Amino acid sequence: MTPDRAVHAYLRHVTVERGLSDHTVAAYRRDLGIYLAWLRARGLTDLDEVTTELLEEFAAERARADPPPAASSLARLQSSVRGLHRFLVREGLQEVDPASTLRPPKAPRRLPKALTISQVEQLLDAAGPTPGSAQPGDELGLRDRALLELLYATGARVSEAVRLDVDDLSHPAVLRLRGKGDKERIVPVGSYAQAAVGAYLTRARPELSRRGRASPRLFLGARGAPLSRQSAWLVIQQAAERAGLTAHVSPHTLRHSFATHLLQGGADVRVVQELLGHASVTTTQIYTHVSVEALRDVYATSHPRAR
Repeated sequence: MTPDRAVHAYLRHVTVERGLSDHTVAAYRRDLGIYLAWLRARGLTDLDEVTTELLEEFAAERARADPPPAASSLARLQSSVRGLHRFLVREGLQEVDPASTLRPPKAPRRLPKALTISQVEQLLDAAGPTPGSAQPGDELGLRDRALLELLYATGARVSEAVRLDVDDLSHPAVLRLRGKGDKERIVPVGSYAQAAVGAYLTRARPELSRRGRASPRLFLGARGAPLSRQSAWLVIQQAAERAGLTAHVSPHTLRHSFATHLLQGGADVRVVQELLGHASVTTTQIYTHVSVEALRDVYATSHPRAR
């Protein structure tokens, strides 16, 4: 099997059989495109010719690229290549897996940025009016406030929020989210988010829906179409600018803040894992380091013999 056909078969496998998201499949496609280009430059037309030594050389060359890729990008690239060869061996399309002993570089552990509670309140207030202060014509403001309140109340990813249907909020206090690989989880919704979403549903969404075709999506754009992921991120960025928080806000800021504030409030890490939809508690434990840093700061400024 030629390398191009092998990659095509693998991408079809992860799309159809494993049901990975379009975003993840696109990342695999980009990574394996880099790998294919390297193989062509080497004149390799059969993946059985690929050895562990060649893959180590490929990894070393990528690490020396100008500009050098981030360790996380290099790790993901090697993971994509390992997945390809593992799939080919399992399907009987390749005899030996040359990537079985390939070890990716360790990505540096970076603590996620989280806002303080007062900064979150500033961001939410900048997003749109409170349910009691909304005026006619505030449809987009009500939507934006509901979106950000829901993101902070549930820890949902932006991509999960824009995929929500109205029926996913069948009970005001409970939300059904579909995460990576379409894995569903149920999360509670706090009273502030309930009020914001309720105001949006009754006073804004009907008007937005009339501007376009009928859609089951919870969040709609100005013309009535489902709100896109990019538009949702723009809503967050614009609210951050109005709140003067641009230096602190990233696409996952509210999700990071949700997890950090729960742990600081005494929540068990495994409960937070379930709410975030992490497959492994190891992923969630990075937030415990954020809480430890906060404890150190308090200790350093409060204890008479800390300095």
